[in-house]
Amino acid sequence: MSVTTFAALAVILAAMAFDYTNGFHDAANAIATSVSTRALTPRTALAMAALGNFVGTHFGEQVARTVGSGLVSLPTGLASLGVVFSGVLGAIGWNLLTWYFGIPSSSSHALFGGLVGATLFANGGTVLWHGILDKVIIPMVLSPIVGFLLGGLVMIAVMWIFRRGNPSRLNRGFRWAQTASAAAMSVGHGMQDAAKTMGIIVLALYTGGLQSSNTHIPWWVFWTSAAVLAAGTYAGGWRIIRTLGRKVIDLDPPQGFAAEAVASSVLYFNALVLGAPISTTHTITSAIMGVGATRKMAAVRWGVAGNIVMAWILTFPGAGVLAIITYFFLRPVFA
Repeated sequence: MSVTTFAALAVILAAMAFDYTNGFHDAANAIATSVSTRALTPRTALAMAALGNFVGTHFGEQVARTVGSGLVSLPTGLASLGVVFSGVLGAIGWNLLTWYFGIPSSSSHALFGGLVGATLFANGGTVLWHGILDKVIIPMVLSPIVGFLLGGLVMIAVMWIFRRGNPSRLNRGFRWAQTASAAAMSVGHGMQDAAKTMGIIVLALYTGGLQSSNTHIPWWVFWTSAAVLAAGTYAGGWRIIRTLGRKVIDLDPPQGFAAEAVASSVLYFNALVLGAPISTTHTITSAIMGVGATRKMAAVRWGVAGNIVMAWILTFPGAGVLAIITYFFLRPVFA
């Protein structure tokens, strides 16, 4: 086995490690609202989320191609593998840091930030800023705004449609409905987040000279990315689940259903229509805030929300800095 092939395998293993941390870090995205409203037990919710992630992965091809070829341009060779490896390690470091403090930051933007940070300091590497603007920055700004506004509008519609309903009966009905909305959210999470790992693996295969195309996704990449993300999801990230489920706002079943329905719709549209790798964390959190604001603005704990937004802002540069530090230490190894 050549040194380059061995390095490519190391990058693939690192991508799988990121995929696993993505699973337990972002498990809250799919199930926090269902668990907090007691629509599902925690383990049932996690199992369903893991299955949904596995299924959704197989529909994320457009997102994977964006990540693999639309954000950075790297020549083939050992040095480029060091760049990708450093970027993934920077993202893993940021994921673990924010998980420890229970902050629902974006694993997606951590990965993009790490990849861009390492590429900026690489010889021959080029950041495709038009791709970053179109596929990362604009969706990063718009998806939380859309999630917040749609969350509010859908919740207003739910309250108007069921305004004469019996509250206890409605809560029971919406707990059942949350099973479907949480499942939809899980599939959407798989479409988005496992696809990003697939894109990194394709980038490793291409820069390592193991395949000639930077857009072709081998069948085994779908299956391994799906399985690892599902396993990480089932492990559960309870710190973040508690933050999203209770600390931002105390949700009831209709609110949980509205937030999940909105978030999953936004994820599907971006994955299947635009091929844009948006953040599931940003989308569900903003939908929860929008839903909560319809009750009254004071219902949302804006201090907690502010800390989450600050983490969103810091994720891209923070992961980038971690990747740069990692790259400077590892560059001699990949020279």
